[in-house]
This record gives sequence, C-alpha cells and structure tokens, in this order.
Amino acid sequence: MSERFETSGYEAKDDGYFGGVRRDFLALLPAGGDARVLEIGCGSGETGAAALADGLAASYHGVEIAPRAAALARTRLTEVIEGNVESLDLPWTERHFDAVLMSEVLEHLVDPWTVVERVAALLKPGALVVASSPNVAQIAIVRGLLAGRWDLTETGVMDRTHLRWFTRASYCRMFEDAGIHVDRIRDLSVPGARTKLFNLLTFGRLRHLTTRQICIVGRKR
Repeated sequence: MSERFETSGYEAKDDGYFGGVRRDFLALLPAGGDARVLEIGCGSGETGAAALADGLAASYHGVEIAPRAAALARTRLTEVIEGNVESLDLPWTERHFDAVLMSEVLEHLVDPWTVVERVAALLKPGALVVASSPNVAQIAIVRGLLAGRWDLTETGVMDRTHLRWFTRASYCRMFEDAGIHVDRIRDLSVPGARTKLFNLLTFGRLRHLTTRQICIVGRKR
C-alpha cells in the first residue's frame, strides 16, 4: 500500500483539522508529571505541546499519518513517528507508556481493533487510556437513516474519511477485548435542558441518542 494512498483524503484538509488542544484529555493525565505519554493521531502536536509545557508529562510521543502535521508536531513533541499506524512497525517495547490518548482517530482506521490491541501491549499495567470517536447511534444520524440519507461531509461526525462507526457498546467492547478495563464513559459537553429532560423521561435508557461523541476512560489490566 503506497503512502500516497494511505494519506489520501487528508491532503485536502486545512491545517486547522490537525490542530487543537484536548484540555479535557490532559486533565486526566497522571499526577506528578513523570509520565511517558503516547498519542495516536497526534495531529500537529498541540495537545502534546500543552502537556509538556504544563509539566503533565516527562515525554510525549506521537504517531501521525499526515506529513505536514507530523512535521509540525516534530518541532513540539519528544518524538513523532510519521505514517499509517496500521502498517508501521512501532519502535517501542511492551509496557513502555503510562498513558495513551486517541482523540477522534480510531474511526479513520481499517482495523481499529488490531490497533487497539497493539497499543495496549505498549502500556504498563494500570496505564491510563483515553479515547473518543463519534457515536453512530445519535439522533441526528438516526433521523438521516429514517429519511434514507447518509450524507458525508468534509468535517464532523460524517467526515468522509471515517471508515468505521461505533456505538457506545461496541466502542467499549473493542477496548475490553484488548485488555483495557473501561472505567467510565464521559460526556464531552454539558447536556442542555432539553437533553436532560429527555434522558429523565426515558430513565436514561435512550441516552445514546443524545450522545454525539463516545469518550472512554480506562486502565490497562
């Protein structure tokens, strides 16, 4: 598989697509600032740069498929491996990292299940795992399907570079099967009044309809 094919679909993205700081992820990093952190899909390295600047990590390592973003991340992070994580020979030994972050990346992969297993092997027992991806069972997508529509976009939940789709249950199962215990599923935004009322009236049984992003926090067994 050529690198040109592997990066196809990302070359048209503007640089902002690969930027941004996941402050919510950083708030979960181990206390003390001595952690080795790995980020799969590190983009231009802004999250890692913030972690290092704020003393939240002793070293921060990234994997990034997009050449421009990887080049910029390399100026900010301890180490950046450029390429498709599905075909790369990752250079680290088992039980090397104290934490791994995977923000909106697994849905872009052909076989995210195998990638999660490979990444899990790189983690120390008890290592932190934080990951997020779009929820395919959200009401906006369900409405589209009821209307016979599946409209892809350049960004967002229906980004045309997304290859895999998850529900809360299937997302958690992918990590559990890889030896990662999912401690909790976090809301990435504060629910509005209508959402709170809906969840109250449905006893929380249809909460998946109001969740745009699935975000799990777990630990390596």
